[in-house]
Amino acid sequence: MSITTKTGDRGMTSLFSGERVYKDDLRVDAYGSLDELDAQIGDAKHLVPQELKEELIGIQRQLYRAMGNLASKSGDYPLPLLEEDVELLTARVHYYESLLNLKGFVLPGSLPASAKLDICRTIARRAERRIIALSRHEEVPGPILSFVNRLSDYFFITARWVEDREGAIVYKKG
Repeated sequence: MSITTKTGDRGMTSLFSGERVYKDDLRVDAYGSLDELDAQIGDAKHLVPQELKEELIGIQRQLYRAMGNLASKSGDYPLPLLEEDVELLTARVHYYESLLNLKGFVLPGSLPASAKLDICRTIARRAERRIIALSRHEEVPGPILSFVNRLSDYFFITARWVEDREGAIVYKKG
């Protein structure tokens, strides 16, 4: 079976639930932004310390669940994100916060790995905006909104952790 189906040649795509929608639909834009984040995380995995790499793989798996859930208007996606996923991600943010003593605004990108994590942070924020736009028109499961909101915190704090390990945090002055 080929990945080339030609069913999208007229600007439409299929949701997980089987419905056909235009490719610029808010729902497609929302999960498409998460797909872009997933690709950037894939790149980041090549730059970060091993223990963070394992976490990023876990986040990629959770993103697939979020994308699948967003790609289903009916809300019956079999593996939705849960509040437990949000709580686990929140705990990781708190863990990295406990390792740092940030003293102000940080200029991003002191190292290749932290720069890539900051790109992930900004894409997560854009994805959150897209998901919020969707939620203003259709129901979006609460854990997805919370999870994506927490992702930007996670990428910020892990970028700072990577910089801190190398003594490379640069603070904004003045």
